Amino acid sequence: MRTLPKRLKKGDTVGVIAPSSPPDLENLKKALPFLEELGLKVKMGNSVEAKHGYLAGTDEERLADLHAMFEDPEVAGIICAGGGYGAARITDRVDFGMIKENPKVFWGYSDITFLHTAIGQYAELVTFHGPMLASDVGKEEFHERSARMFGQLFAPFELHYDEGISTLIPVSRGVAQGELVGGNLSLLRSGIGTKFEIDTKDKILLIEAVNREPDDVDEMLNQLRLARKFEGVAGVVIGDFKNSDPKRPDESLSLDQVFDHYFKDLGVPVVKGFKIGHCEPHFSVPLGVMAKLDATEMTLTILPGVE
Repeated sequence: MRTLPKRLKKGDTVGVIAPSSPPDLENLKKALPFLEELGLKVKMGNSVEAKHGYLAGTDEERLADLHAMFEDPEVAGIICAGGGYGAARITDRVDFGMIKENPKVFWGYSDITFLHTAIGQYAELVTFHGPMLASDVGKEEFHERSARMFGQLFAPFELHYDEGISTLIPVSRGVAQGELVGGNLSLLRSGIGTKFEIDTKDKILLIEAVNREPDDVDEMLNQLRLARKFEGVAGVVIGDFKNSDPKRPDESLSLDQVFDHYFKDLGVPVVKGFKIGHCEPHFSVPLGVMAKLDATEMTLTILPGVE
């Protein structure tokens, strides 16, 4: 079992970093009062406002921020400002031994998926797939339910997802239990063939994506299939695939047809329709804890992510 980070308390300091692309600084500024309302103090990473082309500072600067926040005893948790691209460029130089010795809350999604997978597998730490400050919290459409999901960082409680939150559709029936892993599909695909390739055996795999046409989704799922990532998987949670409808429907398979092709005969529970991903509300989840997916009752139950 992975290490659970200590829960946050009012008065704690959280570090804000940008391991990928430069965040929208205006939205980031608008997001900070939300952290203050949670009773948290904020420490900004040195490269959050930096720009190096499409990156939030050089690889060395972004890596230094990540290491500094994990090493700093005054920082109780780390929240990513945004995604984009770039986390994978620094992952092979991350000091996972140091992170393992300094377990703490680490929160983000999208491009941060690459770090989630690596930290989970090499530092054996539970991390959190949830909305980020500039990308989500600082926007007007940030949903009250998304905000409430941060409560799981302050007290250990089980998460329960059912059809009261969104309509859920079974692709393949069954009930499964396993460690919840995964995140953004394109980042999971980009890890194939590297030392950061996701381990899906006996796991419940979460996938989500944004701005991907059905043929793109097909290509990514096919690479996971050829890499045998669906062999031995316990179940699949299909999150939000925002802006992924075909621009020319008469010349494309639908997203549902793509999911059916890969998952309908998988023989394990697969359910689509979860509001997890680039969506509002965004149901935040811990990665690396045990979960139960029931494709008959249409429920997902996830154990607490903090101690």
